[in-house]
Amino acid sequence: MVTISKHLSKLVSTRNISVNAVIEIRLEKTGDEKEIFDLTAVAFEPMAYSDGTEPQVVNDLRADGDLTLSIVAVKNGKIFGHVAFSQIAISDNDINWFGLGPISVLPELQRTGIGSAIINKGLSLLKEKGAAGCALIGDPNYYGRFGFIGDGRLKYQQLPDALVQGLSFNDFYPEGVLTFRPAFGD
Repeated sequence: MVTISKHLSKLVSTRNISVNAVIEIRLEKTGDEKEIFDLTAVAFEPMAYSDGTEPQVVNDLRADGDLTLSIVAVKNGKIFGHVAFSQIAISDNDINWFGLGPISVLPELQRTGIGSAIINKGLSLLKEKGAAGCALIGDPNYYGRFGFIGDGRLKYQQLPDALVQGLSFNDFYPEGVLTFRPAFGD
């Protein structure tokens, strides 16, 4: 269990989450699927960069057996945060790296530490399972706080180097082109 930080004082009371609330961060379990789908849809709806496929990506990862880790933040029986991790290849080599995403937090609860908490939990679990690293496509200002770097060693389509980021869990940092699971439509 995690005690929510003082930043949660901004939260909307309609979600029944108080500043001193205790949230549970746990692995997805059977029965969470629809709530995760709905949360992901709501979280990505206002995002200009979203094409609306993120909820289906999570469902397809699960259906294909490619959802390595699916972590949720729960309070009062309601899921309000989710992050998915799935195995990736780098230049067609399986080197035990994983992709982070999609990550979803209810819009009114974003910037309260929930996303950070579930990302940190996921990265910790990946390390425990012997993963070599994690990669993602995202905002370097946000993901840099976790140690992700976008220095051009990893590539993805024609995206700027800063957006294609990796975090090595050991002394080896690969170079090459990221390939995500088929659910991402690469």
